[in-house]
Amino acid sequence: MAEEYAECLLEKNFHEDCSGCKVDQMKRLRRGFPFWELFTVWIIVLCTALPISSLFPFLYFMIDDFNIAKKEEDIGFYAGFVGCSFMLGRAFTSVAWGLVADRYGRKPVILIGTASVVVFNTLFGLSLNFWMAIITRFCLGSFNGLLGPIKAYAMEIFRDEYQGLALSAVSTAWGIGLIIGPAIGGFLAQPAKQYPSLFSQDSIFGKFPFFLPCLAISVFAFLVTIVSSRIPETLHNHKFNDDESYDALKDLSDDPESNKVAERNGKSSLLNNWPLISSIIVYCVFSLHDMAYTEIFSLWANSPRKYGGLGYSTADVGSVLAFSGFGLLIFQLSLYSYAERLLGPIIVTRISGSLAMVVLSCYPLIAKLSGLALTVTVTSASVAKSVLGTSAITGLFILQNKAVTRPKRSS
Repeated sequence: MAEEYAECLLEKNFHEDCSGCKVDQMKRLRRGFPFWELFTVWIIVLCTALPISSLFPFLYFMIDDFNIAKKEEDIGFYAGFVGCSFMLGRAFTSVAWGLVADRYGRKPVILIGTASVVVFNTLFGLSLNFWMAIITRFCLGSFNGLLGPIKAYAMEIFRDEYQGLALSAVSTAWGIGLIIGPAIGGFLAQPAKQYPSLFSQDSIFGKFPFFLPCLAISVFAFLVTIVSSRIPETLHNHKFNDDESYDALKDLSDDPESNKVAERNGKSSLLNNWPLISSIIVYCVFSLHDMAYTEIFSLWANSPRKYGGLGYSTADVGSVLAFSGFGLLIFQLSLYSYAERLLGPIIVTRISGSLAMVVLSCYPLIAKLSGLALTVTVTSASVAKSVLGTSAITGLFILQNKAVTRPKRSS
């Protein structure tokens, strides 16, 4: 009876000129697995994540080429400014992009974000000096504010039974991007030096040794921008009547947990929603942890042995991170959903966070190894860290989604 009443309300409140209503109607009529929607969400998030960490394998050598560090030990200091400029731009503009997505739609923000990768990531690869590198990275972060809107889009484009998969796809693509990005940077940086038979020192890739990985990611982003232009808008462009709102109907469902959440959200602001705020706080801690690890790992691996590093080349770092990405992909597609159903997102997050600290505490000992033992150990630790970090963040995404409901919009 409730499902029949829901369909009646949706049909009664359907607007022909509203793209959000058309998406709701499409979800009601759809049968089968949403392959296309899953694919589009995956590549959009992947496009966003790739440029974040792609520079880390070659950042050490880029700063060295800029001749700004007076001593070799100072390279890491200047690399930190370039590495953080992207996230600094995102921190300043993410809330604004969220407001734009709620006011004008998710699709425009997604298109601007993917297009910004095409423009500013290409310019970063052509950086002539330290300040140009910082400015282009800052602009890339400032215009790339689609992570929040793409999560909202994923929840709105999928039917209820696939929304857990949607959030898992977002976090998995994000984690894969943070791993595959450095792999691309490691294998394609300095091509005239790594592949002298294919690239001449007099070519553009010889004059700009870090342009090729940026160009490869920008080409991918251009293709994603074309695909994104075909996705539907999920935001409703009209107001709902309280007695006709589908969300109001969901608040009256038989699920007592849903009723408690809806009642709590209806009586208090988001700032008073402790389940939401607590999950956001933990998410901030894990995000800081993951980004710091992503940047420091490559710098540590590239640093000479005499400074406590591994003395790896960019290709060596790329190989380790490529294995990490493959291991993460296998785990998320095969084991994570089973673990989440068995233990729940809170237990998964707790276990993942605790084990991640144990893995990281072993890294100082890894630098004392050499040869095959070093390769196997550092690769295994990198895979474990990636799996645990992404599992924790996926669990937090699910907790945040369950902590809030979409607010009603009255006419």
